[in-house]
Amino acid sequence: MEKRRNFTPEEKAKIVIEVLREEKTLIEIAAEYEIHPNQLSRWKAEFISNAGRVFSKETDEVEKVKQAYEKEKDELLKQIGQLSYEVNWLKKKSGCG
Repeated sequence: MEKRRNFTPEEKAKIVIEVLREEKTLIEIAAEYEIHPNQLSRWKAEFISNAGRVFSKETDEVEKVKQAYEKEKDELLKQIGQLSYEVNWLKKKSGCG
């Protein structure tokens, strides 16, 4: 069984822009990237339907919230690691572990 390939959003955008340029047919581009033409058509439709978001201030706000969430998550994971280390050290020192 073949492993499913995952494309980053940037890769998808690059491929869809290539489709929109119409320098090659959709079939040619699909073959070049080994993507089913139907999948490429879905990406194109999604790209076009979301094009207005590029100029939306909401996108900036969502990105800010996402970045704040990721920063907080990273900090909490760091704290969990530190606390786990300290608990193990205390168990070792007290002879409980």
